[in-house]
Amino acid sequence: MSLFAIDRDKCKRDGICVAVCPGGVIEIKEPEAFPSLVEGGEELCINCGHCVAVCPHEAFRLRAMAPEDCAPVKKELLPAPEQVEHLLRSRRSVRSYNQKPVPREILGRLIDIARYAPSGHNDQPTHWIVVEDAKELERLKVMTVDWMRSVIKEWPETEVTIILDSFVNSWERGEDRILRGAPHVIIGHASKSALSPQVDCSTALTYLELAAHSLGLGACWAGALQAAAASHPPIIEALQIPEGHQCFGAMMVGYPRHEFRRIPLRNIPQTLWL
Repeated sequence: MSLFAIDRDKCKRDGICVAVCPGGVIEIKEPEAFPSLVEGGEELCINCGHCVAVCPHEAFRLRAMAPEDCAPVKKELLPAPEQVEHLLRSRRSVRSYNQKPVPREILGRLIDIARYAPSGHNDQPTHWIVVEDAKELERLKVMTVDWMRSVIKEWPETEVTIILDSFVNSWERGEDRILRGAPHVIIGHASKSALSPQVDCSTALTYLELAAHSLGLGACWAGALQAAAASHPPIIEALQIPEGHQCFGAMMVGYPRHEFRRIPLRNIPQTLWL
């Protein structure tokens, strides 16, 4: 089979697949022709599946993706605009957690949802690490504080040391500002040679964070751990991040200890309309 096949009994030659193809690899050469691959199209296809997903006749089949393998969009399950708006506005960064562990199947569901996040060139570079073990979480916190101390020692006069000093001082007082007592951390890492690993991991983790909110979970970016895991060899080794990969995001996840009952105010958007 070439890159794609057309069921000629089903195809209406309406050109929808041509219109949505981001790589422009599909063409209809003449009015009554069936869709075909442009010259060199095999190398340009990013296997995004738009062609399969958009065809109302189930006539388009990619070599790597058949219509029957792709779940149908159920319009009755799509939320109303007001519901989406409320979900997004009511999301809070949760920094206080119950110690009840989140079942692994729910954590897995978050990652399963997050894999549908857009990525540059459909590269899908994000790999995942889920830390569930309490002892391992504690070890990561200690190593993160050790990294902070080393940064403070090496660059004592920089502005960042003020922030790191406050973290270290809190830790020495017995306060956990590294992971805030979260029972789980989910880390996104990717090859440093990927097209846009920072953006792609961040987008995937944002999907995960919003999915967590929809499931009644709390989540918050673990910026301290993320910064340490990007460069501190002991943490990189502890997390088993592969050679050539980098941590581009870390997210605390757990059941929130407190319920947010109102949506706080935010700044008026500063917008330039051209």
